[in-house]
Amino acid sequence: MGKFVVKEVNSGMKFDLKATNGQIIASSEVYKSKASCLKGIESVKNNAPIANLEDQTVEGFKVAKNPKFEVYTDKSGEFRFRLKAKNGEVIATSEGYKTIDNCKKGIESVRKNSANSTIE
Repeated sequence: MGKFVVKEVNSGMKFDLKATNGQIIASSEVYKSKASCLKGIESVKNNAPIANLEDQTVEGFKVAKNPKFEVYTDKSGEFRFRLKAKNGEVIATSEGYKTIDNCKKGIESVRKNSANSTIE
């Protein structure tokens, strides 16, 4: 089972979602308070399992409805995803992946690990 790790940073609080192997599979923005950070975690738990997939690396991609995972290519040519809530807010982002397949595996890991994850 995965876990959300809440930590304090210079300008507030953030969380990382870790898979069972301890690898970070998604991270949050910086929140002003622990309470708002915990609400972000709840949003990931609620949205990730039901989120659509929008592959922006494909020419003429179909825009998916929120909540959704958006797959895109960053400036260095790596594949990344961001999870958007029903209201369109970005609630989690990924690291860069060398292949789109690994990026999509990361999304599946977030779907699987977020719902029943503990919070530290």
